[in-house]
Amino acid sequence: MTCKRPHIGIGVFIMDEQGKLLLQRRRGSHGEGTWSLPGGKLEAGETWEDCAKRETKEEVCLDINDVTFVAATNDVFSRDLHYVTLFVKAGKHKGKPRIGEPHKCTDIGWFGWDELPQPLFLPLENLRKQGFHP
Repeated sequence: MTCKRPHIGIGVFIMDEQGKLLLQRRRGSHGEGTWSLPGGKLEAGETWEDCAKRETKEEVCLDINDVTFVAATNDVFSRDLHYVTLFVKAGKHKGKPRIGEPHKCTDIGWFGWDELPQPLFLPLENLRKQGFHP
């Protein structure tokens, strides 16, 4: 079976006071074992800002605001799985990050852009290959 249309994914850059990024290790889905930004699939009728806020709350238990678009990638995981990922940056966040969906995530942590853990989730790896720097 071939993927007929790409899905739209959202990746959320959340930074601490030292400029480190919040990443999570994926579990139970495509990219299992890789490190990704909080985020997820855009739902029908949802704005990308609302998707970023919803997914961040669900996955890492943070409330975010001032969500702005920063970049996009074209991510072909396989013949059957294709995403276009919109990357956004959160202005401020409230709360302390913790794993909100343990069936989807095994670990979270703060990392510098030049010290990211490996392996990276394909959209984040593709973004780095584009030369992006937050």
